[in-house]
Amino acid sequence: MTSRTRPPSTPAGPAVLQVTVSDPRARPLLRELGDEYTARYGGDAHAELARYPDEEFTAPHGGVLLLLLEAGEPVAGGAFRRYDATTAELKRIWTHSAHRRRGLARRVVAELEAEAGARGYRRIRLTTGPRQPEARGLYLSTGYTPLFDTGADPETVGLLPFEKHLPAAAHQGRGKAAGP
Repeated sequence: MTSRTRPPSTPAGPAVLQVTVSDPRARPLLRELGDEYTARYGGDAHAELARYPDEEFTAPHGGVLLLLLEAGEPVAGGAFRRYDATTAELKRIWTHSAHRRRGLARRVVAELEAEAGARGYRRIRLTTGPRQPEARGLYLSTGYTPLFDTGADPETVGLLPFEKHLPAAAHQGRGKAAGP
């Protein structure tokens, strides 16, 4: 897949670039993501990141997006893959540690939702870990419905699943079907 860049929505905002998982620009974010998961959960989180084949994150069923600063430096990113014929699953959402608290993760989620909707998906699913309160807060604040008891101790719940139904206009845009 050839990378494709979309200009930023605002002149000061990062540009959006569609890449493959193996694109060298994605490596620093994935490495830092693995390091953070390892620090929070122990073990080797890098193996978890390699659990899904790269093909699951490529068109027509999936994709990887990076936000790039003007200098071409990746500052945030995320991916989605096909969960079922009408549902995309968000994965690997990340903001570089030096660029957090600027709304970049919120932008990544919105861009991934838009791209998944344009590919015909009608619902988004995702999970986050119990030791990621920032991610839990992000998904709750961006309209995701928790599929777990939010009053329970997250450590007793385990993985925290969320879902969001996309507006009808989001998945009619390009007329592409998400199915095979």
